[in-house]
Amino acid sequence: MSRKEPRGPRQDAAPREFAPWTKDSQGRRGGARHGQQRHGARGEAPAFRRPSADLVALYGFHAVRAALAAGQRKLLDIWATPPAAEKLAKEIATAGLTPKIVSNDDLSRRLGPDAVHQGVLLEARPIAPIDLSDIESKSGVVLVLDQITDPHNVGAILRTAAAFAVDALVTTERHSPEMSGVLAKAASGGLEHVPVASVVNLARALEELGDMGYLRVGLDSDGPASLENAPLVRPLALVLGAEGKGLRRLSREKCDVLARLDMPGAVRSLNVSNACAVALATARFKLPPV
Repeated sequence: MSRKEPRGPRQDAAPREFAPWTKDSQGRRGGARHGQQRHGARGEAPAFRRPSADLVALYGFHAVRAALAAGQRKLLDIWATPPAAEKLAKEIATAGLTPKIVSNDDLSRRLGPDAVHQGVLLEARPIAPIDLSDIESKSGVVLVLDQITDPHNVGAILRTAAAFAVDALVTTERHSPEMSGVLAKAASGGLEHVPVASVVNLARALEELGDMGYLRVGLDSDGPASLENAPLVRPLALVLGAEGKGLRRLSREKCDVLARLDMPGAVRSLNVSNACAVALATARFKLPPV
């Protein structure tokens, strides 16, 4: 039996051209396409900006898409995996940016292993907080947070606030989470649509809101009346306390009304972000149309 000659390359096949590629955390390949910049090649780390007070890192499709479209902040750079860059191609181009292509692992090293970044990171400047006097009354409702520190809760509250067209969120400079990262992801775009007033002294801010004509209603599980039965008028400031601690003494004293949420079921208390949603829905149906 004769030996077979070694097989050489097919002469009828055109040589293939490969774009630079990386492997993501699942081992899939992705190359930079036209209009994309390839970063993070083997042996070269992406040049992410250093974290600072003048930089916010927004990640996840909803948060990044909202920031690209809203035009509320200065956008610096967008880093994305090839699939994420393709998914957001229209919004990225409209915002005047060119995506810098990286791997999922690059983003996880920058943001931490627990960040659900969905393959995209937007570096941008913070949105400047407003003064209480700058609140533009449209719905006639604002939310006041009394030292709620969990970014997931504050993000969920911002998302709900955007859904109910709340005029502003009032929070404290201290004992409040950074308006970036986890909070922005939980807000799912709400951070771009709800102005935030950051104050030094919450009790003084509540006094100022009172002088501006706001009815200040503090949500308190031991409140003497249910929110459903409380007389609500616009402009309205709903004051929410931290989980476990509730409203602080001075905050309670500065409220015109302390009201509770009556729950008909076996569980009598709600997470603060869920309580916020119930309170806003209740207020919407009780208040006269704008």
